[in-house]
Amino acid sequence: MGFFSDMIRPIIDFALPPRCPICGIIVESDHRFCLSCWDDLDFLTEPWCAGCGRPFAFEQEDDALCISCLQERQIHDGVRAVVAYDEHSSILPMRLKYGGRLGLADLIAAHLMRFVPGLPDNTLIMPVPLHRWRLWSRGFNQSVLIARSLEKQSGFDMDCASLLRRHATPVLRSMSAKQREKVVKNVFAIAADRRSTIEGRTVILVDDVYTTGATAGACSRLLRECGADRILIFCWARVLKGQADS
Repeated sequence: MGFFSDMIRPIIDFALPPRCPICGIIVESDHRFCLSCWDDLDFLTEPWCAGCGRPFAFEQEDDALCISCLQERQIHDGVRAVVAYDEHSSILPMRLKYGGRLGLADLIAAHLMRFVPGLPDNTLIMPVPLHRWRLWSRGFNQSVLIARSLEKQSGFDMDCASLLRRHATPVLRSMSAKQREKVVKNVFAIAADRRSTIEGRTVILVDDVYTTGATAGACSRLLRECGADRILIFCWARVLKGQADS
């Protein structure tokens, strides 16, 4: 099978050459950005806030907190986003979610792998769940696709059964942070027979985009009540200023 794949690969590449997932220009291999799009992406790195993971503009102490976390600490232990959310970086999750470009989940997971070193072996990957109505209409949950790929690449267990979405919600895009927090407050639940699965473990909560943090906060509160030792939010992009949870 490997020999056959090697034989037909040049033919496939000629007929369907790999393209940059953002602009569509032909690139050297699958899931690679062209140089221009790579330069346009604002990759997020340390130093970042010890509470929420928001990047600092300048070097800080390891335990430094941003102004928001000094006022009120997040219920989770930080966001690990690959890039800042903007008009450019938003193309990937939009094409994954609404364009059916399912292979982009592997690309996102590959970039998320840089946040994995140092996490304990019992780390649990949990995707943010969709309500069944939205799942039926879309056909898939983009967070599950990213989480499944991250499971394969990291070797950590994935759990899609513990965190449940009990109620459908309206589209959150036009809502303020306060409105979103109110809407998602009682939307999620933990399956009664799964609480012990979470206790004492580091949990990676996977989503495509982190905006106001309302969804991540609602899920994290439940995970913390079940005894999660540490909760990290893994996502492709995060909103850094004045934009608003998908």
